[in-house]
Amino acid sequence: MNQNRVDEYRRNFMTALGGVAAVAAVAPSFVLQTAHAAGEVAAKPADQAVTDAKRWGMLIDVTKLTDGGAAMVAACKKEHGWGDEAHSDATQKAHWARVVKVTDKLTQNSFSLPVMCQHCENPPCVDVCPTGASMKRADGIVQVNKHTCIGCRYCMMACPYKARSFVHEHLVDQKAHSPRGIGTVESCNMCVHRVDNGQLPACVEAAPDAVTFGDLNDPNSTLSQTLKAIGGKQIRADLGLNTGVRYHGI
Repeated sequence: MNQNRVDEYRRNFMTALGGVAAVAAVAPSFVLQTAHAAGEVAAKPADQAVTDAKRWGMLIDVTKLTDGGAAMVAACKKEHGWGDEAHSDATQKAHWARVVKVTDKLTQNSFSLPVMCQHCENPPCVDVCPTGASMKRADGIVQVNKHTCIGCRYCMMACPYKARSFVHEHLVDQKAHSPRGIGTVESCNMCVHRVDNGQLPACVEAAPDAVTFGDLNDPNSTLSQTLKAIGGKQIRADLGLNTGVRYHGI
């Protein structure tokens, strides 16, 4: 992490604290998130290889998502420029993240949660990819190499979370950090460009009171400590995929 970035975070943190009690009273966990972001999501030097020293993950507290995760999905769309495909029907449109409503058939209790790539430790999408385009970085982030994806869609069939989508049309005005292309598969990449730059994923910033992001390998990270304190479940834990995305309140 370069000194300028450290200073920037320190300034942001001190500014947040400088807002004194009024700020803390309105959004105490936002202040906390800012502080933790300073030390836990450090920028990776461009010439430094990704290692398995860290494993990035997040905990989504569904009980604190007043909109079911809609703001997180909107932030993902804005960050990566998906969702405005003009010639695709509803079944064909991209869905890097989506809000899913769950209802208990016995009690009729319902809640909503955002579902995206779960960044599995043992991702089935990687196992079935014939070209290696579907890959997992050493730090646990699962993504698609758009240059080698041939659009076979085996990974879409293998994903138990239906977290991937296929680009059906030519696209314009793409984001430089999120290249997309007709005939390829895409999904949440945990905003890898932001994480490598020492920033939180866009969806995490959109729900600072409900989402904790950090290093699953570090028992002292905020994420690990929060998981220890309140717990976190995996969707379809029975599959043994050891997901990087966990949920509280489901």
